[in-house]
Amino acid sequence: MKARPEFRDRAEVDVTVLDALVGRPDDGMTVLELRAHVDADIDDIEDALSNLKADGLIDVNDEGGTLRIYPADRVVPDPTEQPETERSVIDSIRDRLGL
Repeated sequence: MKARPEFRDRAEVDVTVLDALVGRPDDGMTVLELRAHVDADIDDIEDALSNLKADGLIDVNDEGGTLRIYPADRVVPDPTEQPETERSVIDSIRDRLGL
């Protein structure tokens, strides 16, 4: 699953981190788990996490002695909504014609 489209106009590492977190919205991820999913060096990942935290797009929880990072609820797409990328060409034409 990918982050909502309105949150994808960011640096590539930021978007990759968001996408990884959106894939596990209930469990969250540790920094080590993020490193395994994101093809970037740790400094870039830390910068991305800092940017995302500053913009309120992630939540950090330190319960139980393990730091876990979660996507903010507004970043996770509604599973009942059909993503724009999965719409057919016919659906797009119908929308433009108002049918």
